[in-house]
Amino acid sequence: MKEHHPKEDAIETSRRDLLRFASLASLGVGLSPAAGQPQPPAETPAETMAGVKFEPKDKVRVGFVGMGGRGSSLLTNFSAVENVEVVALCDIVKEKCARGQAAVARGQTSPVEVYAGSDHAFEGLAKRDDIDLAIVATSWDFHVPVSTFWMKQGKHVGVEVPAARTLADCWDLVHTSEKTRRHCVQLENCCYGYNEMLVNRMAHAGVFGELLHGGAAYLHDLRSLLFSNQGEGLWRRFEHLNRNGNLYPTHGLGPVAFYMDINRGDRFEYMVSMSSMSASLAFYRDTHIPGGDPRRKETYACGDQNTSLIKTSKGRLIRLEHNVTSPSPYDRINLIAGTKGIFKDYPPRIYIDGHGSEDWSPIDPYKQEFEPPIWAKLGEIAAKLGGHGGMDFIECYRLVQCMREGTAPDIDVYDAAAWSAPGPLSEMSIAKGSAPFPFPDFTRGRWQDARA
Repeated sequence: MKEHHPKEDAIETSRRDLLRFASLASLGVGLSPAAGQPQPPAETPAETMAGVKFEPKDKVRVGFVGMGGRGSSLLTNFSAVENVEVVALCDIVKEKCARGQAAVARGQTSPVEVYAGSDHAFEGLAKRDDIDLAIVATSWDFHVPVSTFWMKQGKHVGVEVPAARTLADCWDLVHTSEKTRRHCVQLENCCYGYNEMLVNRMAHAGVFGELLHGGAAYLHDLRSLLFSNQGEGLWRRFEHLNRNGNLYPTHGLGPVAFYMDINRGDRFEYMVSMSSMSASLAFYRDTHIPGGDPRRKETYACGDQNTSLIKTSKGRLIRLEHNVTSPSPYDRINLIAGTKGIFKDYPPRIYIDGHGSEDWSPIDPYKQEFEPPIWAKLGEIAAKLGGHGGMDFIECYRLVQCMREGTAPDIDVYDAAAWSAPGPLSEMSIAKGSAPFPFPDFTRGRWQDARA
C-alpha cells in the first residue's frame, strides 16, 4: 500500500482546484476573498464599457473627495489643466478642504464649495448636477463605496490606487460602471511616466520582438510613513495587521499591462504568490517607537517581501513584487523582454540582440524616434508642477483631454479591476500554501478584442 503523504495530497488538490477554478473563471466567475471559493458575479452582465467614448465637453467640472496628501497633489495638477473647473472639495477634516479651496481661489474665479464633517459628506456633493468627474483620493477602504455612489449619481470617476481591495469590490466597480454607463478610471500615474510611455511606444513598434515576460514591483521604504501620526500613517499601517500578500500591486503592474495589451488581446490568467516572514516593520517599530506606546503591542501579518508570478493567456510571464517595510532604494523594476531584446529600469537600460556589445546600453538613443508626443509638448510644464517627476500632470491632462475630445479613457474599469485583483488573489494563494488562483475575467471574454 502506498505511503500517505499529506504534501502530495495538497499538491494534487491544488492542481484539481486550478482546473476547477480556471473553468469557472472562463465563465466570468469570481472568487470570494473570505473563503477562497468560487462565487458567481452578483449581477447579470450588462453592455461593456470597453472602448466607450466620453461625451465631449468644452469644460470639465471636477469634484474631489479626500483632501489629504494625494488629493491635494491631484488638485494642484488638475487645476493646472486648461478648461478644468474645480467645483467642490470634500474631506472629513474641514481644514484640509479650506487649504485646497484657498489654493484654487488663486487661479480660478468661480467659487469652490466645501463638504466636510462626516464620513457621508461626499453624498451631498455627489448629488450636485454641475460635476462631470469625481476624483476619489480617500483611504483604500472608501474607494469602492465612494466610487460606486458617484457613478450611480451619473458622474464619471477617477479613483486612486488600488481601486479595490477584494474581488467582490472589483466586481462591484465593474457592475456599477456597466449599469450606470459611467467610466471608472483608475488613476495609475505610473502609466504616464516618461520611461513607461517611451517603452510602451517601443514595445508596440516591435523593438523588443514578440513579448515574453515582464517585471513589476513596488519596492519603497515606507516605514516612517507607516508610523507617522498624520496623513497615511493614520490608516495605512493597519493593512499590515491582518493581510498577507501584495497590498499595492498597480504601480508596477499597470505599465507592464500596457506593454502586453492586457484586456486588449491578452489577459491575466492565473497567479501564485508567496511572502517572506514579517520582521522589518516590528524591528523598525521597536527601535523608533518609545515603550508604552500602544503600537508596541501590534502584530503584523504581512510578510516583508511578497513575490507573485502571473501567467497570461498568451503564455507570457510577469514577476510582481511588493515590499514597503525593508530598507531599500525605490524601485518599480519596470522590465519588459521579448524575442529581440529587453529593457530594465532603475536605472533605465536596454539590450537589443545584434546591436553593439553584449552589455547594457543607454535608452537615450531611442528617445528621438519614440519620445511620447505628450511629454514633448508638456514635459517642461509637468516638471515644474512636480508630482512624481511630472507624471501626475500628464495623467491629469490626458484624462481631461479624453473627456474634452470625446474619446475612450486609456484606463477603464476592467483595467482597474484586473490590476487591483493581485491584492486579494495573493492573499488567497498564500493562505493555500502558494496554490495557483485564477483571475476572474472581468471583461467576460471581451479581452480578446484589440482596442486602440
